[in-house]
Amino acid sequence: MLLESAARLKAACAGRRLLGLDPGTKTIGVAVADPGHQVATPLTVIRRTKFTADLAALQALIAEYDIGGLVIGLPLNMDGTAGPRAQSVRAFQRNLESALDLPMILHDERMSTQAVERSLIGQDVSRRRRAEVIDAHAAAYILQGVLDARP
Repeated sequence: MLLESAARLKAACAGRRLLGLDPGTKTIGVAVADPGHQVATPLTVIRRTKFTADLAALQALIAEYDIGGLVIGLPLNMDGTAGPRAQSVRAFQRNLESALDLPMILHDERMSTQAVERSLIGQDVSRRRRAEVIDAHAAAYILQGVLDARP
């Protein structure tokens, strides 16, 4: 079920981990939060194929990490409007909602990838390594934004 706020999601998932998703056209960055909802950690990157395969990979992670809810990055335009990418993510969220019995929210992810890339460059991570991990780190950045939101 889609919830309207980070506070409601955290309350609905008290004591259980949250999974952060940064869905792109080719990959889904995945991050996980601790059960106390304090720290988001990059987990993996799922190479997208068909929705059923993507769903199976997510279901495996949900079971392995005892996930209580999802945070899905919503790529709004800089002016706050929803373009084609945001519409695609909303469709992905609706598909997840029909397949999973978990509370979830959509969270504004403007500039998350750019912020993560600047951070990785500052840590002197090679271009090749950045390409491998940036989506999972962006998912962690999005998830941490929800964790840090005031109740």
